[in-house]
Amino acid sequence: MRRLLNTLFVTSENAYLTLDGENVVVKNGNVELARFPLHNFEGVISFSYAGASPALMGALAKRGINLSFCTPNGGFLARTTANSNGNVLLRRKQYRIADDEAQSCEIARNMIFAKVHNCRWSVDRTARDHGMRVDVDRIFAAGQRLSGMLPMIKYASTLDSLRGMEGEAATVYFGVFNEMILSNKEAFFYKGRSRRPPLDKLNALLSFAYAMLSRDCSSALESVGLDPYVGFLHTDRPGRVSLALDLMEEFRPCMADRFVLTLINNRIIKAQDFSDEAGGAVNMTDEGRKRFLSEWQERKRELITHPYLKEKIPWGLAPHMQALLLARFIRGDMDGYPPFLWK
Repeated sequence: MRRLLNTLFVTSENAYLTLDGENVVVKNGNVELARFPLHNFEGVISFSYAGASPALMGALAKRGINLSFCTPNGGFLARTTANSNGNVLLRRKQYRIADDEAQSCEIARNMIFAKVHNCRWSVDRTARDHGMRVDVDRIFAAGQRLSGMLPMIKYASTLDSLRGMEGEAATVYFGVFNEMILSNKEAFFYKGRSRRPPLDKLNALLSFAYAMLSRDCSSALESVGLDPYVGFLHTDRPGRVSLALDLMEEFRPCMADRFVLTLINNRIIKAQDFSDEAGGAVNMTDEGRKRFLSEWQERKRELITHPYLKEKIPWGLAPHMQALLLARFIRGDMDGYPPFLWK
């Protein structure tokens, strides 16, 4: 259990939530794990299939406290709210911001600033940790170019200019991506981004990692009452979780790309974990996906220090923290949206 931003995160897979007086009680079978006063929280998010008692759900709804249920792996299941709840006001403000380019750009540029900042730290980390195995000068030059883009991104005034800067930064970053691949280079190398379908093993890994990250970001946004389909940088498109795609920009370099590099460099995923399909598509085998998902869940349990909150949290809660911070900014409780600046 973690208490962050006045939200209770229940991460024990077998935890059952119940009510005792004015307290939410967390149990595993008949064993009481913890109890917390209800008045301490504005939200409860449970990553357990065991659920919660109707009495607790009613007590939380009566007090206007959101209760969200997610799977242990992070997938959003459902949310209980009171008849009169602030979520409708939160979403209406989200929609108004999405219709206003200046306000949308204010949020989007923070997200892209974080993405480029995190790209820079990723390439710099490779040069620092593996200086004897990589072209340090080439990586250093890429890091300098990425760093030089940050002031321009910070003051971007239109979404189109921001998209252009993001595209330029991506070209620089992926231009040295092969330098960060330290083993299995004969099977994994970056020739260019291919998505639908991926045309090589590296793109198949990246696409799968981005799909998992998108799902986690969408679940995080749903759990705090935001609409994952209405974004600020990514425009509306039927079936596309545009706000989740916005949010995941911050996490692509540090959560998805670094994870893929770890799988390759540590030889956790190998060439035989892929199959060639008709039309040139390359897909992961069932065994490869199984190993990927197992490692992904392990990575999400690793502890990091949140750069804004300065508290230790599992990687898996990082999108939830950013979703909460974004919701607070949209509601007007914060002066700005603090992006995830990884170090």
